[in-house]
Amino acid sequence: MNYKIITMSAVENEALLRKGLAAIDEKINKLNDEKIKLFFDALGLNKRKDIPKDYLQWETILIVVPNRQISHELKSYKYSISRITFITNIYAKEIHIFDFNDWKKAFGNKTHLQVKNALKDSFGGVQKIQEEYIKTLPKITK
Repeated sequence: MNYKIITMSAVENEALLRKGLAAIDEKINKLNDEKIKLFFDALGLNKRKDIPKDYLQWETILIVVPNRQISHELKSYKYSISRITFITNIYAKEIHIFDFNDWKKAFGNKTHLQVKNALKDSFGGVQKIQEEYIKTLPKITK
C-alpha cells in the first residue's frame, strides 16, 4: 500500500511572514542608526574631522575611550544601543571609533601583552614624547 504523508505547516503563509519580519527589521535598523547618530552627537564625535563618516555602514562600531571613568559612564548605552561596543585604551587621549572587524583582524590571535603593546600607537593610542615623560617625573628637592 502507498500511504501519503500529509504535513501541515503551522504558518499559513511563510513567505508573507518573512517579508513582514524583514520590513520590521529594516525599520528597527534605521531607528538604531538614529540612536547611534544621537549618541555620537552627544559625545561631540560628529563634529570632529578625524571621525570616519561611514560608521553606520559598519556591522559593529568599536568606541575606544581613554580611561575607565569614561568607560563606566558610557557603558550603560552599550545595552540600549545595538551595534556598539567599548574598549578602554589608556594610551588614547580622546574618544575614537573604529570598525570592530578591523579590531578583530588586528588582535584576533594576539596575547593580552601583545594587544597592550600594540594599543600604544594604534586604535587611538599616542606614544608619549620625551617632554611628556620629563613633565611627569617627580621633582627632587634637597
